[in-house]
Amino acid sequence: MFTTMTVNDVSLAVFAADGPALARDQDATDLIGQLWGQDVDMIVIPTTRLADDFFALRTRVAGEIAQKFANYRLRVAVLGDIAEHVARSEAMASFVHESNRGTQLWFVPTLDELTGRLSRP
Repeated sequence: MFTTMTVNDVSLAVFAADGPALARDQDATDLIGQLWGQDVDMIVIPTTRLADDFFALRTRVAGEIAQKFANYRLRVAVLGDIAEHVARSEAMASFVHESNRGTQLWFVPTLDELTGRLSRP
């Protein structure tokens, strides 16, 4: 289940914190299927919806899921506190840093921070 909102002409689909975890690229495809017919630019996924393997880069889950969204030209914001995952892994810290420098995948702690980021020129 998701709600929609628009920030600075960017249409967001904000998914609920509870629901099936994204553990593989097929789960991302299923999530995209829920958006069929919606005019959405960015998907907002709470960290609670991501399997633990997403945060272990050696599993390649994060890359596969991110690539699936990119294939459908959907931007993604991972919403929530990931400090523990970043503290445990230099690779994850680098991945988050590089992702946040781009436009395809962002990691943000709060919805307010996401809307603020989208409001910047």
